[in-house]
Amino acid sequence: MSEDINLDLVDIGTIKLDVSGAYIANDHLLGIENNLSSSASPENSDPEEDLDIDLGNSTESTGESNGGEEEDDEHDLTKNITLPSHNAEVIHISVDIGGTLTKLVYFTKSKKVNDKLTGGKLHFKDFQTENFPNEVLKFMIRLIRRSFNKLELPPITYIIATGGGSQKFYNLMTKTFSKNKLPMKIIAKDEMECLIKGLDWFITKIPNEIFIYDLEDNTTKFISSPYTKDNQIYPYLLVNIGSGVSMIKVVGPGPQGFERIGGSSLGGGTLWGLLSLLTDAKDYNEMLEMASRGDNENIDLLVGDIYGTNYNKIGLKSSHIASSFAKVFKKLRFNNSKNMTAAEKLSQFKPEDIARSLLYSVSNNIGQISYLHALKYDLKRIYFGGSYISGHKQTIHTLSYAVNFWSKGDMKSYFLRHEGYLGSVGAFMMGPNGPDVKNL
Repeated sequence: MSEDINLDLVDIGTIKLDVSGAYIANDHLLGIENNLSSSASPENSDPEEDLDIDLGNSTESTGESNGGEEEDDEHDLTKNITLPSHNAEVIHISVDIGGTLTKLVYFTKSKKVNDKLTGGKLHFKDFQTENFPNEVLKFMIRLIRRSFNKLELPPITYIIATGGGSQKFYNLMTKTFSKNKLPMKIIAKDEMECLIKGLDWFITKIPNEIFIYDLEDNTTKFISSPYTKDNQIYPYLLVNIGSGVSMIKVVGPGPQGFERIGGSSLGGGTLWGLLSLLTDAKDYNEMLEMASRGDNENIDLLVGDIYGTNYNKIGLKSSHIASSFAKVFKKLRFNNSKNMTAAEKLSQFKPEDIARSLLYSVSNNIGQISYLHALKYDLKRIYFGGSYISGHKQTIHTLSYAVNFWSKGDMKSYFLRHEGYLGSVGAFMMGPNGPDVKNL
């Protein structure tokens, strides 16, 4: 069936999602007051209805069993954004192919209720980029095939790609779609523009997406109403933390409203790489969980270790880190470790403590660099995005604390519940008719 589709006859349109009444699937877990109506409550949501296309049971494209992917799909339901008022057709999916992770966004229509349209949902899914051929492409093919089998709806015919991998994997995507007789068009979008487009969309459209971390109460506080006025939004600094770090000054909407002003090679890839060498953690989530159980005081030299108390004259608490990993050197130096192997030296320290120390080291560094860039350009708002954060409380606390400490409370840190999907959401919102890097 798919080979009979003539793309020239498909109206690619311009994507504009109706976000009236939009809510995130797990808003009821926030424990905060919000304005969601009872009719939009996700508590009665049916996981199979949410997925609609039944991806977990599809084997037609690979000839293989689902290998447990159905559980992953259901877990991802907590990330869904329900759009109860959007009933227009969507004929594309977006993919942000980064150096470590690939983030995919797609839309499905909800089932009719009493013959009435009930909108649909945005779905979010991520993969390891190293598994792009075996996981990402197979998942996209299943999505596309299912769309071709729904005769009453136009099929998915466009892939909106961004990130460095959009060019690296272009030939592989083209050959794979052709082999499966799927007449797809792949359109590349500028990575930085997609990041800003995605962040602006979240800031201005989705309730309870943006939150701050209250350092006094150690709690998160959500912004229940999207910002609508320019002076509420701009200017700001976006610190996007993936494998590395990019810092983007944003003064307004559109491609002329932003400028990349700096970055760092010390990002999520740094933490992941070092912890892969120093611990037996198998993935990033395990590393974060390991860090949550650790005590960095066994690894880091603190102000209190040097002065015995706070150094109030310069505003340093006794718990402040004076030197990351310095206690490792001290312990090994005074424990006659000259004849120890590297493995024996490593065994002197708990992997949980190492993970926590490294997390603090990388996050504090990013927080201070962010402050310095914001200071240089007189920016008071700093948005932290990227998969490095992963909703991890210690990371969020550390970034917030660093910015608050260095700015003396003059700057504010903001975070997102979909922090890793800014680029893929931006690409999705541009749609097939948005500005291209090039039509590859």
